[in-house]
Amino acid sequence: MCLYSYDDDAEPHEPSPAGLLYVPVRPGVTGPVIRLFRTPLGARTAVGFTSPARLAATLGGAQPWIRLSEAALRALAGPSGAPRLTVDPTFTAPRATPPPARASVPP
Repeated sequence: MCLYSYDDDAEPHEPSPAGLLYVPVRPGVTGPVIRLFRTPLGARTAVGFTSPARLAATLGGAQPWIRLSEAALRALAGPSGAPRLTVDPTFTAPRATPPPARASVPP
């Protein structure tokens, strides 16, 4: 018989459960909507920060946020196609923009 409960164990690649997180959001029709991001390899991921200062350092001071538990964030992001959770990312890049359209020269 096992003496330990494993309900709250971290994923194998995570050292421990993240707990309450500061989650970046954007305005939605019925309220705030969590922002989803992409990893450097292109996989969709939810993002959470362990402090408002870390969120502001990465996304800027004007970024709105809400507090969510790790489990709640995973539950919201999973059905949206973002099964991963990234905690305290430090690198961000601006959104890629398409190259400007070339002006066509008449023959």
